[in-house]
Amino acid sequence: MPEDQHIEIRVLPTLTQISAEEWDACACPEGSHGRPIDPFTTHRFLTALEASNSVGSGTGWSPQYLQAVRDGETIGVAPLYLKSHSQGEYIFDHNFAHAYENAGGRYYPKLQMAVPHTPATGRRLLVKPDQSELAQSALVQGAVQLAANNQLSSLHITFCTEAEVSAGTAMGLLHRKSQQFHWNNNGYDDFEDFLGTLSSRKRKNIRKERAQAHGFGGTIHTLTGEDILPHHWDAFWKFYQDTGARKWGTPYLTRSFFDHAQKTLRDDMLLVLAEIGGVFVAGALNFIGRDALYGRYWGCIEDHPCLHFELCYYQAIDFAIAHGLHRVEAGAQGSHKLARGYMPVTTHSLHWFGDPGFADAVSEYLKAEADAVDDEIEILTTYGPFKKTDVEEQQ
Repeated sequence: MPEDQHIEIRVLPTLTQISAEEWDACACPEGSHGRPIDPFTTHRFLTALEASNSVGSGTGWSPQYLQAVRDGETIGVAPLYLKSHSQGEYIFDHNFAHAYENAGGRYYPKLQMAVPHTPATGRRLLVKPDQSELAQSALVQGAVQLAANNQLSSLHITFCTEAEVSAGTAMGLLHRKSQQFHWNNNGYDDFEDFLGTLSSRKRKNIRKERAQAHGFGGTIHTLTGEDILPHHWDAFWKFYQDTGARKWGTPYLTRSFFDHAQKTLRDDMLLVLAEIGGVFVAGALNFIGRDALYGRYWGCIEDHPCLHFELCYYQAIDFAIAHGLHRVEAGAQGSHKLARGYMPVTTHSLHWFGDPGFADAVSEYLKAEADAVDDEIEILTTYGPFKKTDVEEQQ
């Protein structure tokens, strides 16, 4: 790096060492003029994870936030964590870990540049717009150097943007493709307008599911901002615990996270709750971005036909249409989303491995995997619910 472009990279073990204004000037500069593109890299969201011990001691997510400083000005930051496992990432590298350790290496700890427990695409190299290329390069170099200096096996930058893929691969990082299901808003006037683009059979099926769901014997509430009250989190915590216990063994978020969310994140959240006779029986939690709604958590204490589809998918579509959002990202996995209008899309991550031989082997694997992902998306798209004339428009 030229002398006149010297950048200092600082490693911060806590976000209390950088102000919200300084962090967010890099993470969401657009937030000064309205809602952030996505809320997950904001100082308030990451602080809620940290302050609630959803990351930190005992969680396997040890904060190592990066701060790039030039001439006393912060020009870039990154959410970086030292990981002692591969849980809560949603880009699965267990096979890499197994192979590396079978060959005599130590895969953990590793570095993860990501939003913990959040499989949503967004910027990971958070840089000021006028310093983009320089700050991105500094953050990548800083993360790789941190890994190399501490003899860590690897660095992983997950759910990053396509622009970051271009920048990262130019710097020698390996590119990995994966796949999710997203719903795209093609300027629909309302839910019926969306249904009109589906094949007759799929349209009838969704109408039937919505009718079944609304016949559960209670009321569905959609809450955001000041409408979300503390007692709503008491109910949702029960749902989240049930789902977390079944999926991961232990829920990733602590109860305290939702208390912090109540104080600082309510405007970023859409909470959908089903109530019967004054008792909440099921719920879905979404986060609101500038252009997208991000579905995150679902749970219930009673089973009712199709209520999961209604609260997680159809209510999200209703909200996106009503608020002019371009898409709904429904989280990781779930081919059942396809029949409900959520189409397959490519997601991306970047990877660095300290061992050159292992990096070469992973590189070959990722090339074959990328072809398989492309093929799967092409095949799944043909099974989508849209009329054939509308399929290309949904891709």
